[in-house]
Amino acid sequence: QVQLVESGGGLVQAGGSLRLSCAASGRTFSNYFMGWFRQAPGKERKFVASINWSGGHTYSEDSVKGRFTISRDNAKNTVYLQMNSLKPEDTAVYYCAAGPRILRTDYDIDYWGKGTLVTVSS
Repeated sequence: QVQLVESGGGLVQAGGSLRLSCAASGRTFSNYFMGWFRQAPGKERKFVASINWSGGHTYSEDSVKGRFTISRDNAKNTVYLQMNSLKPEDTAVYYCAAGPRILRTDYDIDYWGKGTLVTVSS
């Protein structure tokens, strides 16, 4: 089992920045691909970004490219999502996820965090 706990969400004005963190415990963190998904109010959960086990390869959804950066620190068992130039449409619950391969869909996920709310005001 892997336990994932997100933090860093909150209320921010449009154009601002937030950094989300996801602390992992349990099985060896560095064995897993990690990622972030988000679910906006009334919408389905969608992929945001993912990172391979070493941190050498990252993938992100088109709408966040150039604004969001995913990274990981295997020594701290933590994955981060740096979010810059935030827009109201980024408002969502952000979920941390872990899986055995590149994370793109819910089918790639073995473990989920409980989520952290990000609200971007206009």
